[in-house]
Amino acid sequence: MTGTSEAENTKESMNRTTGKIIKGVGGLYQVFVEGAGKIPCSAKGILRYRHVRPLIGDNAELLLPDGTHEGSLLSVLPRTNELLRPAVANVDQAMIVFAAREPEPHWNLLDRFLIRMQEQRVPVLICINKEDKISEAERERIRTIYADSGHALLFTQASAGVGMEAVRERLRGKTTVLAGPSGVGKSTILNFLLPEAEMETGEISEKIRRGRHTTRHSELFHIEADTYLCDTPGFSSLYLPQMRPEELAGYYGEFAPYAGDCRFLGCRHRREPDCAVKEAVAAGRISKERYENYLLLYEEVLHQKRYD
Repeated sequence: MTGTSEAENTKESMNRTTGKIIKGVGGLYQVFVEGAGKIPCSAKGILRYRHVRPLIGDNAELLLPDGTHEGSLLSVLPRTNELLRPAVANVDQAMIVFAAREPEPHWNLLDRFLIRMQEQRVPVLICINKEDKISEAERERIRTIYADSGHALLFTQASAGVGMEAVRERLRGKTTVLAGPSGVGKSTILNFLLPEAEMETGEISEKIRRGRHTTRHSELFHIEADTYLCDTPGFSSLYLPQMRPEELAGYYGEFAPYAGDCRFLGCRHRREPDCAVKEAVAAGRISKERYENYLLLYEEVLHQKRYD
């Protein structure tokens, strides 16, 4: 009996491999294995017993029985990080996409996203799509708003492939969350980087009669070696993370060079006299749009319900 068990264990070990979970619906998962492609898998009972909930982005160990293209998830490898919204693990960066026009950009919403990602220590790449809809002067104004925010900024016209190679370079070798409001061109960007995604979306659209570019759930797409893009449903609002009002200024990187010169220690940069941050805004060294968003968000944080 012992010999049989050892033989079975040896056979299983020969069929063990690792991959990245790219999709999960109703306890069934798709795992991408380099060199083998997408493998449908179900989770072993031991994961439920250990209260492990696999997430897309998880690196997982799986068992592939001989003669089948279906596998079983055996374990989830340690995570470097975990986001709650969207629920995805092992994220290297986020790319937030806004349209230059159609729809009009909502800078307050963008700042909210930047704060949420900073709170989770995830670097952000800002992508302004549909750049053909605005003038060079307007592009320069947007560059100025976020020049000192600490976040990289790219302009694209994804429908024509403009700026997309620069995007590809920024994504290479990383797992990136793609996010932004509906209608800004996230699906167009994804379909440029991975034409097969257009085909999959089109098939679904024919079956359920929904818009071709409407994302209903989060999914991880394998773009190239070690490069994954997580497409997420569009959003129109975001709540700020719980924080103390005095913490908010720390999420505005352009305040940092001036905050130490304020008259009062712990200056909130609102109504206080001799505030170096306000002086920098008046002199055009800090974006007026960013500062006004800060004031609006400060009021929101000030009146947050506390749950701690």
